[in-house]
Amino acid sequence: MARFSAEDQLTLQAMLRQLFQSVKEKITGAPSLECAEEILLHLEETDENFHNYEFVKYLRQHICNTLGSMIEEEMEKWTSDQNQGEESGYDTVVQHVTKRTQESKEYKEMMHSLKNIMMVVVESMINKFDEDEIRSQERQKKIQKDKSNSYCTDNCSDSDSSFNQSYKFCQGKLQLILDQLDPGQPKEVRYEALQTLCSAPPSDVLNCENWTTLCEKLTVSLSDPDPVFSDRILKFYAQTFTLSPLHMTKEIYTSLAKYLELCFLSRENHIPTVSTGIDITNPNVIRLLKKVRLLNEYQKEVPSFWIRHSEKYMEEIVESTLSLLSVKHDQSLLVSQKILDPVYFLALVDIKAVWFKKWMHAYYSRTVVLRLLDKKYKSLITIAVEQCVQYFELCETMKADKILGHSKHCGNKQKTFYYSGQELQYIYFIHSLCLLGRLLIYKQGRKLFPIKLKNRKVSLTDLLVLFTQLIYYSPSCPKMTSAAHLENYSPASMVTEVLRILCDQKECAIECLYNNTVVEALLQPIHNLMKGTKAASHCSETALIHIADILARIASIEEGLTLLLYGENVNSSEEKSSTGAHIIAQFSKKLLDEDSSIFPGSEMLPMVKGAFISACRQIYGTCEGLQVLIPYGLHGSIAEAWKKTSLLTERIPTPVEGLDSVSSVSQESQNIMAWEENLLDDLLNFAATPKGLLLLQRTGAINECVTFMFNRYAKKLQISRHKKFGYDVLVTQVASTAAGAIALQSSGFINALITELWANLECGRDDVRVTHPKSTPVDPIDRSCQKSFLALVNLSSYPAVYELVGNQDLPNKAEYSLREVPMCVINIIDRLIILNSEAKICSLFNYEQSHIFGLRDFIIDGLSVERNHVLVRINLIGGPMERILPPRILEKGDDPYPWPMFSSYPLPNCYLSEVPRNADLKQDNDLGKHLLRFKMSNKQTEWIENCRRQFCKMMKSKPDIISGGALVELLEKFVLHLSESPSECYFPSVEYTATDANVKNANLSSVQQLGIKMTVRYGKFLNLLKDGAENDLTWVLKHCERFLKQQQAPVKSSLLCLQGSYAGHDWFVSSLFMIMLGDKEKTFRFLQQFSRLLTSAFLWLPRLHISRYLPVDTIESGIHPIYFCSTHYIEMLLKAEVPLVFSAFHMSGFAPSQICLQWITQCFWNYLDWIEICHYIATCVFLGPDYQVYICIAIFKHLQQDILQHTQAQDLQVFLKEEALHGFRVSDYFEYMEILEQNYRPVLLREMRNIRVQST
Repeated sequence: MARFSAEDQLTLQAMLRQLFQSVKEKITGAPSLECAEEILLHLEETDENFHNYEFVKYLRQHICNTLGSMIEEEMEKWTSDQNQGEESGYDTVVQHVTKRTQESKEYKEMMHSLKNIMMVVVESMINKFDEDEIRSQERQKKIQKDKSNSYCTDNCSDSDSSFNQSYKFCQGKLQLILDQLDPGQPKEVRYEALQTLCSAPPSDVLNCENWTTLCEKLTVSLSDPDPVFSDRILKFYAQTFTLSPLHMTKEIYTSLAKYLELCFLSRENHIPTVSTGIDITNPNVIRLLKKVRLLNEYQKEVPSFWIRHSEKYMEEIVESTLSLLSVKHDQSLLVSQKILDPVYFLALVDIKAVWFKKWMHAYYSRTVVLRLLDKKYKSLITIAVEQCVQYFELCETMKADKILGHSKHCGNKQKTFYYSGQELQYIYFIHSLCLLGRLLIYKQGRKLFPIKLKNRKVSLTDLLVLFTQLIYYSPSCPKMTSAAHLENYSPASMVTEVLRILCDQKECAIECLYNNTVVEALLQPIHNLMKGTKAASHCSETALIHIADILARIASIEEGLTLLLYGENVNSSEEKSSTGAHIIAQFSKKLLDEDSSIFPGSEMLPMVKGAFISACRQIYGTCEGLQVLIPYGLHGSIAEAWKKTSLLTERIPTPVEGLDSVSSVSQESQNIMAWEENLLDDLLNFAATPKGLLLLQRTGAINECVTFMFNRYAKKLQISRHKKFGYDVLVTQVASTAAGAIALQSSGFINALITELWANLECGRDDVRVTHPKSTPVDPIDRSCQKSFLALVNLSSYPAVYELVGNQDLPNKAEYSLREVPMCVINIIDRLIILNSEAKICSLFNYEQSHIFGLRDFIIDGLSVERNHVLVRINLIGGPMERILPPRILEKGDDPYPWPMFSSYPLPNCYLSEVPRNADLKQDNDLGKHLLRFKMSNKQTEWIENCRRQFCKMMKSKPDIISGGALVELLEKFVLHLSESPSECYFPSVEYTATDANVKNANLSSVQQLGIKMTVRYGKFLNLLKDGAENDLTWVLKHCERFLKQQQAPVKSSLLCLQGSYAGHDWFVSSLFMIMLGDKEKTFRFLQQFSRLLTSAFLWLPRLHISRYLPVDTIESGIHPIYFCSTHYIEMLLKAEVPLVFSAFHMSGFAPSQICLQWITQCFWNYLDWIEICHYIATCVFLGPDYQVYICIAIFKHLQQDILQHTQAQDLQVFLKEEALHGFRVSDYFEYMEILEQNYRPVLLREMRNIRVQST
C-alpha cells in the first residue's frame, strides 16, 4: 500500500472508466442490480474485447508478478509426481495448480492488497460522482425556473425531467403524489402523478413511510373507469414486479390479488355469467383480464427466486392466491345463471395451470401450498374434481355430435373473440385436470384424497378411473380454440398427457395406476370392441392409441408389468386369461388379422396396430412376459404382417434425385415404409430374451431385423421409447447363437465394429488435445477403445466365434499394406493377436499398444507379462484353488516380477497348486455307510425318493464325502434305477450294437482332440487318470458320437455348426470320464442309461445336437435348449431373486444368458474346483435339471458385490469371462436352492419337458 501513489490511483481510475464506458449499454439495460452484477461476473464469456481492456491487463500483470513463480513450481512438481503420465491430462494439471494456488499464503495476501487498493480507487470515484451530481442538479434547477409551470400529458416529453427529479424521491413528494391521485383531482394532475410514480425507482417508493397508504390508493384507483389511468397503474405494478426484490413485489401482488377478490365479491362490477359467456372485446372484460394476466405472469416468475427469501413472503403470496381462487358465488343458482368465478379468468390466460406446476416443483414452496390446501382451501380441490365429474357426465349423457354442435364456430375466425358458457366450462375443466394431475404426483397431494362431493366420495382410484373413461367417452374435438389447436386441447390428449406424467413417476404410478380397477377401466373399450357391443362405436382410433400408450408405459415398469401379467393377486386361482396382458395380446392379434372388422378401411388402423403391438413389446421383451404371451403366437402374426408389407414397399419407386421427396414418393408410400420399419422393430425386440430369439429365428426374419438394428445403430437412433439402455443387450443375445452371429456379420455390424476399433488403435482420434507425447502404454485398453473392446467381448460366445472363424486359415500374408484395414474377426486375429511374422509387426503403427490389445481379447496388461499370463492360463486347467496364474502387472520392490517365463514344456511347478494325491478312503467308507441305508427295495419310486433325501442331507452336512469311488457307485445305481422307471424316462431306449471295429477308423475333430489332451492333463494333475487315459477317452468319445448319430435327423443348413457332429469339445463326457476314474466301459454304459433322462438334455450338450427328438424348426435354428430354456429361466429368476445383478447386466450392455451358456457348455471347467464340478453334476442328476438354473442363480447371488463393483468399473464382461468363481461352493447354497425349487419347479420342469413340442 505504501507504494500505491496518487499517480497510480489516477491511472486505475482511468482504466475503470474505460471499462465501465465500454459496458455501459449492457449495465444500463439490466433490469436490476443483481442482473448488472451477473453481467460483470460473466463479462469474459460475453465480451470479445475483454482481454484488451487496460484494467484486465493490469490485473493479469499483477497476478503474474505476484504468483507467477509459485505457479511454475507447482506445475513442475505435479509433472514430476505424475511421471509424465498421459492419464493426468491438461485439465487435471490446471485444476490441481489452481487449487494449490488459491490455498497459498501469497494468494491471500495478494487478494487483501488488491481489495484495499480498489476500495481507495472506488471511494474516490464515488466522491467525484457526488460532486458532479450536485453541480448537475444546480444547473437543472436553474433551467426549471426558466420554464413555465404547465402539466404535460406526453409521456416522452417529460420523461427526462421526471427521471432526474426522482433521484431524491423524498417523503414530501410521495405525499404530494398521494394528494394528486385523489379522485377529485383533474385528470391531467392524476396522469402526471402516475407518470412521476412510474419514473421513480420502485425501491424509493416502497421504502417510504406512506407506501401502505399509496398502495391502498392505487388499489382503489384500479377500479377507475378510465382505461388509460387503469393501464398506468398496471404499468407501475408490472415495473415493480420486474425491478424490485421479493419483499416489495409481495406487497404489490397481495394488494392486486385482494383487489381482484373484492372485485369478484362485489355485485357492482358486472362480472359475466356462464350463460352470457365472455366477450373479450368488452372493455370491462379487457381490463379484468389484463389484471388477471399480470397476476398470472408474476405467479409463473416468482418461484425462480422466492427460495432466496423468508418463507413468510412466499406464504403470503400463496395464501392471497388461494384465497382469490376460493371465491364462490351463490351455489343455489343454476349453472347457466352462475356468475363466473376468478378461476375461470385464470384458466383463460393459463389453461394448463402452468403457475401451479411451477409452485409444486420445489419442495420449499410445495410444502406451503399443500399445507394451505389441506387446512384452509381444500374446497379448491373439491371444485376441480367436481369440474372433471361434471364434464364426464356431460360426455356420458350427450351424444358426441351434439356436444360438438355447440362449438362448431370454434374454427370461425370471426367469432374467436367470444367464449360461450360451454367453452368456458371446458377451459375450466382443462385447468382443473392439469391442476389435479400435478397434485397427484406428490405423496402429500395424494393424501388430500378422498374428496367429499355433494352426493359421494371420490377416492384416488375413482379419480383415475374417471380420467381413463374421459379418454374414450369424450369427443376428440375441443370446445374452445381454432382448428390449429385441436390436438393439443382435446380431452383425450389432455388426459393422456396427465396420465403419462403419472406413469413416469414410479411411486405415484404404483399408488395411483397399478391396480386392477384402473387397468380394467383402460381395457374396457378393448373388451367392448372384441365383443362387438354397442358401446364400442363410441371409442375412436385416437382414443385407442392413447390407451395403448398408457398401457405400454405401465408395462415398461416392473410393478406395472407384474400387474398386467398376474393381476393384483399373483397367487389367485382366477382365470389367468382375464389379466391385462392376455387381453392386450388377444386384441393385438385380432388387429393384425387382415379379416378384422375393427375400423375397416380406416387410415389410422396401422397406427392403432402399432400402438398395441408396442404395448405387447414391453411385455414380450421380458422373460416372464414372453412366457405369458407365447400361446398367442404374436411373433408369427407380426412376421406375416411384415412380409405382406415388404411386398408393398418393393413396388414403391426409388425417389428421384433433384425432385421433391414428397412429390416423388407419395404420403401413402411413406406410411407403408414406416409401418414396415415398425414391424421390424417389433420383431427385433423378441431378441431381448433367449426364448424370444428362438421365436425370431423361426420367423425367418432375423437377418432383416439385425440389418434394421444396425442401420439405427449407425444413425445413433434410440432403440425404443421405453428402453432405458441401448442396443448392447440385444447384440449380446443375438451373438449367443450361430445364426445371430451370421446375421450380425451380413448386416455390416461386425465390419463397422472392427473398422472403428482399428481406427482407434492404429489411427487415434483427431480431436484429442496433445499436451505432451504419448508414453509407452502400460494399460492395453485406452478409453477410446474401451467401447469397441467390450463390444468384441459381447460377440465372443462359442457359437458365434465358431461360426465366424471356424475352419478358416489365418491369411499370414508375406506383406501387409499400412492402409490395409481388417474387415472381419479372422483378420483381427491375424493382425493383432498372432503376430508371427516381421511383416505383421511392421504393418502396425502402434505395435505394442495394438498387440497388447489383441492379447487382451484373452486377458490383460504389459506385453511380455501379458504374454506369459496368456500362455500359463491356456495351458493350465483348474478352478480357483487348483491353479496359480502369474499377475498381470509388475509388483513394487526390488523384484517386480519374480515369476518364471513359460516358453517351453513342462510348465514350471510354481504355477501348480497342491492337491490331494489320492481319493480319501475314509470319505468313501463314510459314503458307503450311507449307501447301505438305502439299498434296493421292491418299491423303486420309494428308493429313488429316499436316495434323493439322503443326498440332500449329505450335501448340507458333509458335502466333501460326495466324491471319489463312492460317488461313482452312487451315480451308477441311481441312474440305473431312473432309466428302468418309465415315469422317469424322457427319451426312448435306443439299441446300440456298434463294436470297436466300427468306430476304429472314425476321426474326431481337432477341437475334440485338443480337449482330450487338456482333460488327461487335468486328470493326471488331480491324480484321477493314469497313463493310457488318452486312448480310453478317445474310445468313449468315438462311441458317443456313433451312439448319438443314430438319433440325429438330416438337416440342410448353411450354418457351420450344423454340418456334421457337435462343433465343440464334449466337456460333460470328459468330466464323467474323470468321475469314473478313467474307466471307459463304465463311463459309456452310464451315458447310455443317462441318455434316457430329461437331465441329459441339459447337462450333455451333444445329446440334442440335430436330434430327431427336437422340432424341425428348432433343429434348423441351431439353438440348443440350454440357451432357449435354461438360460431363459435363469434370466427370469435372476430378475426376481437378485434384481440388482439383473439391472447391472443391462447397464453393462451384457446378457446373463451368454455367460451362463459359457459356464454350462464347458461344465464350469476353469471356473470351479473339481469337487464343485462333481457336486454340480451330481446335484442335477439326483435332483433334476431345474437345479442347473438354481445353481446359476446361487452363483450370481454369491457374486453380487463383485458384479456391482465391476459394473461401475465398466468391465463386467471381462470379469465374468476371465475370473474363476472364487469362494463359491454348491453346498453353501443348498437350502437357498431348495427354496427356489419350491417356488419355481412346476414351471421350469414343465417348460423343460416341452422342448420336444413343435412350435405353433
